[in-house]
Amino acid sequence: MKLSELSRRSWLLAVLLLVVILWGGWRWLAGPVVPVVAVERSDVVQTVVASGRVETPLRVDIGSQVTGTVASIPVAEGQSVKAGQLLIALEDSEARAAVEQAVAAVAQAQAKLKQIRAVALPVAQQVQQQAEATLANVRRQHARTRELQGKGFVGQAALDDAQRNLDIAASQLRSAQLQVATSRSDGSDTLLARTALQQAEASLHLAQARLRYTAISAPADGTLIARNVEPGDVVQPGKVLMVLSPVGKTQLVVQIDERNLAMVQLGQPALGAADAYPGRRFAARVAYLNPSVDPARGSVVVKLDVADPPAWLRQDMTVSVDIEVARRTATLVLPVSNLRDSAGAQPWVMVARDGRAVRQAVKPGARGIGRIEILSGLQAGEQVLPGLTPDIVAGERIRTQSP
Repeated sequence: MKLSELSRRSWLLAVLLLVVILWGGWRWLAGPVVPVVAVERSDVVQTVVASGRVETPLRVDIGSQVTGTVASIPVAEGQSVKAGQLLIALEDSEARAAVEQAVAAVAQAQAKLKQIRAVALPVAQQVQQQAEATLANVRRQHARTRELQGKGFVGQAALDDAQRNLDIAASQLRSAQLQVATSRSDGSDTLLARTALQQAEASLHLAQARLRYTAISAPADGTLIARNVEPGDVVQPGKVLMVLSPVGKTQLVVQIDERNLAMVQLGQPALGAADAYPGRRFAARVAYLNPSVDPARGSVVVKLDVADPPAWLRQDMTVSVDIEVARRTATLVLPVSNLRDSAGAQPWVMVARDGRAVRQAVKPGARGIGRIEILSGLQAGEQVLPGLTPDIVAGERIRTQSP
């Protein structure tokens, strides 16, 4: 009884050992089970990823053109302002006094010119007429005295007196004529008065300009993105007091690696996202490529226009962009992880064919997010081994397992 039971157990153990040997041998002959991915047709979008900041093409540094003390600042940083709106008011009492003084100087110069036209010229003309009449009378007297002296009725002294009176009358006429000439519209007195008026008006314009400089206004519609001044500060020309971001085109300024420069072109679409709002994306388009490369960073500045910026997008926000540099539709694609030696001269994949692993050279194309285009070397439906299977060598028997 015991012997028969022992024989039965030995037989079962032998059968079990034979089954294990056969199963192991079959697995050894058939090869290990490896996961595979089928080559399929799909769309691939290749992008270049970069990061940068939000900027406008033009920023305006607001400063003062005169030295002065800040009286008030009726705006706040981050506020939207309109063109001409008051941003900074300087103390202006001295400037106003200068304007009043210049106005008085202009009025005085105008009165002087009016006096020449309305008074000096008519008086000079009357004096000239009187001098002409006097000269005519003295000439007649001189002629009679000469005649009487010739007849012996008067002496030489009387003739000398008549000649002296004639010379004086002639001199007075010439003086009157000169006064009339200088008082006319093209005369020297009038020209001097006009020049004095022009100088006074120029001084008035300068004083008015200096008064206007005490009110610093916004040159355009925009948003104040920086403020470096407070009431009571003494400001001087050349110091930036505020920075205005004018309303207009919004741009993203990013840095791309110079190795990607050949792929990026003007007009390419892109998607941007702000670090503060990572789940919200907005459209952009490449508008500018810097012609030079930063030698220290090995990067190139690229600017992208945002045609319809979202309301939450603000100046100097940190953003990342995906620039679409290539798009392929209905092309052969493969997960990037299945491609081997992708950076080498001849990339390749391990393909399952007729139960064996076969090394196959491929030509990759556009690289998308996690997937890559295969231009040649594979066909749709072929099964490719993962790239992380170094223990599988070409020619080895394998059994495939689809995900």
